[in-house]
Amino acid sequence: MAEKPIILLIRREMRLHDHPALFEAARSGAPVIPLLIRDDDLEGLGAAPKWRLGQAIEAFSARLAAQGARLILRSGAPEAVLRALIAEAGAGAVYWTRRYHLAGREADAALKAALRADGVGAESFAGSLLHEPWQIATQEGGPYRVFTPFWKALRGIGVAPPLPAPQELRAPIHWPDSENLADWAMGAAMNRGAAVVARHARVGEETALAQLAEFCDGPIEGYATGRDFPARLATSGLSEPLSVGEISPRQIWHAGLRARDEGRPDAEDFLRELAWRDFAWHLLYHFPQMEHANWRPGWEGFPWRGDSPVVERWRRGQTGEPFVDAAMREMFVTGRMHNRARMIAASYLTKHLLTDWRVGQAWFAECLTDWDRASNAMGWQWVAGCGPDAAPYFRIFNPVTQAKKFDPEGAYLRAWIAEGQRHPPDTALAFFEAAPRSWGLSPGAPPPRPLVDLAEGRTRALAAYETLRRAGG
Repeated sequence: MAEKPIILLIRREMRLHDHPALFEAARSGAPVIPLLIRDDDLEGLGAAPKWRLGQAIEAFSARLAAQGARLILRSGAPEAVLRALIAEAGAGAVYWTRRYHLAGREADAALKAALRADGVGAESFAGSLLHEPWQIATQEGGPYRVFTPFWKALRGIGVAPPLPAPQELRAPIHWPDSENLADWAMGAAMNRGAAVVARHARVGEETALAQLAEFCDGPIEGYATGRDFPARLATSGLSEPLSVGEISPRQIWHAGLRARDEGRPDAEDFLRELAWRDFAWHLLYHFPQMEHANWRPGWEGFPWRGDSPVVERWRRGQTGEPFVDAAMREMFVTGRMHNRARMIAASYLTKHLLTDWRVGQAWFAECLTDWDRASNAMGWQWVAGCGPDAAPYFRIFNPVTQAKKFDPEGAYLRAWIAEGQRHPPDTALAFFEAAPRSWGLSPGAPPPRPLVDLAEGRTRALAAYETLRRAGG
């Protein structure tokens, strides 16, 4: 059996270190055939996350090649592709990293049953979270619904150390044929924006590990307060490599622990923020409807508005609220958006414009290179008011007062808003380079007029919430 290759099914695990499925496949002594399948899930990704995944695939393929291995690329339905490759390579087993959203779990359960019925070994492993979603539970054995007690529970049980990279990957006698990544055109939907976003991407496992080390040696010191100021280089920037699996959350966690133990107490706040990602997946696992339906019961009657020309101006960074527009443009240029800015942009859409959170969720899924299924759903619902927010009031962020508090010198606004500046920086001009020509935008145009009076928008949102509350929502 040891001579029968193991097929390692890759999805979003573009690394050698702390990759349990890869580690166990290598430890078995069998030849290992890494395989990535272009299936409906991959094809259904938004433009930016699909482009970024393509970059990660290319880097991981090169990393495997340096180890004497290859990443085999195939297209089609996973079960059919795997059966064909098993027959072709004489493989005895398939290993993969577990998925936790409902459709992925159901598909993997069916795949495991089908392979085992064929007499092929099929094993799934943890690897994308600090803990499996079912490992942290309340005293009653149920899921947590509020972050703080979840965090206390996670902090109490600790996190297992990351696994090392395999020392050796045995190659099969004959490598199967592979498709060419270039033929997959992973960045096609980005159009001219791909070249702009590429300037801000730091791609590959080695780069991610270096980025983690740089952060823990420097900015983590002022993380507790600095992380809320979008113009400061105070955050790790690791959400993007984490989303494609170029680094694992356990690697980040233990680097943060070391920094704290070496005398940088703000590392504790960093660990807490990392735990929010696990909390999002904890919720999505136990409440799979969170991705598409209001998490809180009774919110079906809230008067959300659908897509509209007003929403299109939000997408294009043309709301007339500088903090909101800066956030939307930062995302279009870099593929990322500062977390404080995400809350402001999302609050403005769902509260001041009373737009359904799912409209914003879909746009972020199209534009974010650090897109994460669970975090995107939870974050939008948290801001919209229908999600897992323990605050006892209807939170509405005012973009003007938020800018005064977290961008007091206007550095973030100047970095991303070109209109009105005599000599706008390259970052602000890059938005017009990346934006579709059909939008007809120009840095020399006058600043856009506000879509809504902030006070009126707040009053309208509070009235809608009060109506919902009286109705029992």
